[in-house]
Amino acid sequence: MRPSRRSGWRLTVLLIGGCFSGWPLTLAFAADPPAQATIGDAKKPGDASKPDASTQGSAVMAVVNGESITRNQLGQETLKRYGEDVLEAMVNKQLILSACQAAGFEITQGEVDAEVDRIASKFGITSDRYLQMLQEERKISPLQYKRDILWPMLALRRLAADKIEVTPEEFNNAYLSQFGEAIKCRAIMVSKPEKADQLLAQARANPAGFGDLAKQFSEDATSASVRGFIPPIRPNSGDKQLEQAAFALRENEISPVIEIAGQFVILQCVQRMPATPPQPQLMPAIREQIVDRIRDEKMKGAATDLFAQLQQQAQVVNVLNDPALRQQYPGVAAMINGQRITLAQLTEECILRHGTEVLDGEINRRVLMQALMTAKQTVTQQQLDEEVARAAESFGYVQPNGLPDVQTWLREITKGEAKTAELYVADSVWPTVALKVLVESEGGVQVTEQDLARGFEANYGPRVEVLAIVLNDHRQAQKVWEMARNNPTEQFFGELAEQYSSEPVSQSNFGKVPPIRRFGGQTALEDEAFRLKPGELSGIVATGNQFVLMLCQGMTEPIVTEMSTVREELEKDIREKKLRVAMAQKFDVLKNGAQIDNLLAGTSQPGARRADPLANPQQAAGAPTATLNRR
Repeated sequence: MRPSRRSGWRLTVLLIGGCFSGWPLTLAFAADPPAQATIGDAKKPGDASKPDASTQGSAVMAVVNGESITRNQLGQETLKRYGEDVLEAMVNKQLILSACQAAGFEITQGEVDAEVDRIASKFGITSDRYLQMLQEERKISPLQYKRDILWPMLALRRLAADKIEVTPEEFNNAYLSQFGEAIKCRAIMVSKPEKADQLLAQARANPAGFGDLAKQFSEDATSASVRGFIPPIRPNSGDKQLEQAAFALRENEISPVIEIAGQFVILQCVQRMPATPPQPQLMPAIREQIVDRIRDEKMKGAATDLFAQLQQQAQVVNVLNDPALRQQYPGVAAMINGQRITLAQLTEECILRHGTEVLDGEINRRVLMQALMTAKQTVTQQQLDEEVARAAESFGYVQPNGLPDVQTWLREITKGEAKTAELYVADSVWPTVALKVLVESEGGVQVTEQDLARGFEANYGPRVEVLAIVLNDHRQAQKVWEMARNNPTEQFFGELAEQYSSEPVSQSNFGKVPPIRRFGGQTALEDEAFRLKPGELSGIVATGNQFVLMLCQGMTEPIVTEMSTVREELEKDIREKKLRVAMAQKFDVLKNGAQIDNLLAGTSQPGARRADPLANPQQAAGAPTATLNRR
């Protein structure tokens, strides 16, 4: 979701969790960790990671079949797509940096390295291995992690130290939440109090049927799909009213209706789970983990308050987003308390953060432009408009008169990473249309009678209704199959599915799964299903790394029996799908046949073309599909 803007400018703290072992605070900044850096430090002496824009602008970043992409060109494209967000991050950096200087301290590189060591030791691995893991699994480089995550986290922790101390009461509450008694419950959630009262009466009249009531009537789809089960309720972990109601119940007892945030909830206590205190020797590590977690939670609020205070005290002028100010201050992106962030500095930071991905998109664009030139084809505005309309219609944006609702679609798509309609067209629509033009210039795609017959059967033909059990181990599959063969009833098969199936839908619905159709992509499963007679047990069907057992319940009756009634719509759908496949294959041929030297990424591809950059761009063989868009 695209962040909101307030008066054309905002100060943001982005909080993330996960692999950073309880250190979730992330701010993306422009300069290296040492706090003595100033806003003018686009490139400090000896810092090779930040080229001088004045001398590097004409440097070649990539060569595509002899055509160069310069640093200036790459900078303009990255600035279009990420300038606003990167500038915001640079402002955030300066605000924290100034606050550290005013407080009389700095976060040194040694402190940052020590924090890396401390976090890595909690995983039981070396710092190098930890940084390598971040690089491989999260695509976060060591420099980015230290500069953009750890440094600001340590700085904010020092600035807000008096607000993030963990009290004994806070520790005890968190400890009980993790290791104290818990209540395993089923729940029914509805939005109408009258409905809740009716369900409460039914549940108390038949407590054993609570799960069936939850499955049929609860408006919370997640818990309804598993007959009302919700995660165990623990003390101090959520809504106090819900916790009090749960802990007041005995096993199998049903609560009164509880109103929570406009929803009406009924609980049934399934099991009171006793406290599980850890072994004494583990307590030091557990205490550290709990304290870290509480501190991080408090840090979120403290950081938000701190930024609000810094924003009120600072004079920030966003020149980038104001055409009048851009005329008044040429070459300036923003000013903070009179200090300037130049467009050159912002552009270099955009390249540093996003240059690789944007350059890949520009390389793809060059490949397509060269292919269009060779084929003597062009992309017209009408074709672009038609593709936007097609996309709007395919995603359900349709006006009451049946025409695509293009304006609503563009408003929706630009809430995301596209940011503007122009970028959406440039990064998504234009490559799609270019490939479509290239494919159609070579004859396009043909929809055969066989395509129509298979499409009709897949979409409108009979389907096999089955109960299914999905298992991950062949030996266990044989064991379950033997039990099902000895008692091939739907009741017993459903019980086996609930007990053994590793697939959530079949496990929670006593084996019931969506009907199986022809030409759905799982040939072995489809062939076996369509061989079965009602009440017949299948063999063990291997599909991927899983093993499936089915009990046939019968066949569905087709609603549409004549292809002629849906032929036009069916042919349109099949043609579009075949065209998309042909477009992907065409791009593979073009991209893998191109001679590409990506100097920024340090990669080179000889391609299958001759030295002439425009010579025979379609002679290469196909390869795995590449991504067209930048995102």
